[in-house]
Amino acid sequence: MYTSERDKLRQHYADIWQKARANQPLDALEQQIALVIEQHPEYHKMLENRQHIKNEYLPEMGETNPFLHMGMHLGIREQVATDRPAGIAQVHRVLSLKLGSALEAEHAMMDCLAEALWQSQKNQQAPDELAYQACLMQLIN
Repeated sequence: MYTSERDKLRQHYADIWQKARANQPLDALEQQIALVIEQHPEYHKMLENRQHIKNEYLPEMGETNPFLHMGMHLGIREQVATDRPAGIAQVHRVLSLKLGSALEAEHAMMDCLAEALWQSQKNQQAPDELAYQACLMQLIN
């Protein structure tokens, strides 16, 4: 993603959080984003102060990109809602019970999604849905 577009997306997260805190009306997508932010209090101050909008987050330095993290929650929730790939909704249900919450289930599932996306980018091809499904199934078996 181009830097300016990345920064705009990050700014959008901060704007949505500001609207949510001010009890302003949110559209459906903004509501989903606000919920993810609400569930991650460790990101509140950063968003409220508009810090880190331009930061580079380097995994090799042990850094977690909060915007990627929240975006992955949104992606997993969409996958669960549509049960695509097939069986992901069941994995989510089982993990939610096992780990005590849907949020923790999503955190566990993120490693599989991250691996699928990384492999896709590395190999310059579409994500391998079967490998992604297999990774998810290992979480509950």
